[in-house]
Parts: sequence; C-alpha cells; structure tokens
Amino acid sequence: MAKKQLRKSEWERQLNAIPVSKEDLNRLIMDYLVIEGYKDAAESFSVESGLSPLVDLESIENRMVIRGAIHRGDVEEAIGRVNELDPEILDNNPLLFFHLQQQRLIELIRAGSINEALEFASENLAPRGEEHPDLLPELERTMALLAFDITKAGAPAAGSLAAPPHIAELLAPSQRLKTAAELNAAILASQSQGRDPKLPQLIKMLKYGEELLGMEGPGKWEFPKLDLEGPLTVSTATSSYDTSTARRGGAMAV
Repeated sequence: MAKKQLRKSEWERQLNAIPVSKEDLNRLIMDYLVIEGYKDAAESFSVESGLSPLVDLESIENRMVIRGAIHRGDVEEAIGRVNELDPEILDNNPLLFFHLQQQRLIELIRAGSINEALEFASENLAPRGEEHPDLLPELERTMALLAFDITKAGAPAAGSLAAPPHIAELLAPSQRLKTAAELNAAILASQSQGRDPKLPQLIKMLKYGEELLGMEGPGKWEFPKLDLEGPLTVSTATSSYDTSTARRGGAMAV
C-alpha cells in the first residue's frame, strides 16, 4: 500500500480542533504528582491551578518516607512505618510481605552478615516457602547470593566468581526500586487511590496509536510524531514543533 502523507500544518489543525478540558489536564497532572509522591509540587500546583487534591497531602509524605527507607535498604523501618499507617496492608498482602522479607535478606547478604542472613531466612522465609511452594524459586534465587563473595557495594570481591546476571540483579538498585514500587502501590490501594498515574498510561496509548497509524503499521500514514526522547516536541524528518515552552517559567497549570 502506498504511503499517505499528512502535512504538519494539517496535523496541527486537526489537533487544535479537538476540545480538551483544562480541568481534565490539570487533574492528570495532580494525579501524577500525588501518586508519584511529589508532595511539595502537589501543594504548589494546587494553589496555582485552584484544584484541590483528592487525598490528604500528609499521606503523600508518609508514603515517601516509607519509599525512601526501602531505597536506602532499611526494610525494617519501612515495615514498621507501614504497620503504623495501616497494619492490614501487609496482613492482606502475603506476597508483598514475602518480597519485603526477601529484600531484608538481600540487605543482610549485601552487608556481609551471613550468619544473620541464614538465621533470618530459616526463621522467616523458609516457612513461607513451605506454605506457598510457588515462592520457593524466588527464595532459592536469593539464597544463591550466598554462594558468591559479594562486597558491601554489591559487586563481586576481587578475584571471586561473579554471580550470574539473574542472581546479581537482586543487588542492583533496581531491585530496591521494584520492592518500593510494589509497597507504594499497596498503600495507594489501601487508600482507595489508583496504583499507577494516568499520564504515563496515556502516553503509552499515544505511542501505540502512532505505531498503528504510522508507516510500520496498517495505517501507512506519514505524519508528525511526539518526540519523547528530549523536550516534548512534535517532529518530522525536516522540522519539529517545540511545546517545551509550556513548561518554562514555573507555570504548570493549563
């Protein structure tokens, strides 16, 4: 099928013809700030836009303190604060509690506390593995870290055998982020909030629509596309439409 080309001017005309509510856009921004935990930004945006957040902003700070504890490896503090916030969060999420205990084990191994790690795994994780056999592979993967000489930085010690990637990744910062994200989502669910911000989901839908409409998809249209690699721009091979000015000057409200 021959390609069909849509000029930039026509594309922009059609985009501008679509009615978009300013309140809806502001709510998308507020939703993102609240769920991602930007308390100060949410407060400033509330004043700027006149839009009140649907949650107590103090709850955002609680979530961020808990997330920060996981990020620095202090899982015990995170668990304690979650229980102070709402004990039912962990009582009703056995898989989440297992992952938090798994993270505690990882932190003990990272710190070189091998005896304490073995004792902790025996007393806290092994019984859960017996109750839920589907968790055993994850427990075994974590215990495999003990077979390698790991430094406190999470790297193999000099002259020692490096752990395979699927095991070594447990010591990467991304593992802490993953655990923190899972806990953050559970707290949000307990507060009857969305687990994921809507704005990134809409951007994913936009990119998927571009793929369907574009030359590689069934649409076979050539048209300006949103550039998500740098500042927000709508670009073609020869020119680009810069929308980043909407974000300059400190103004966020639409």
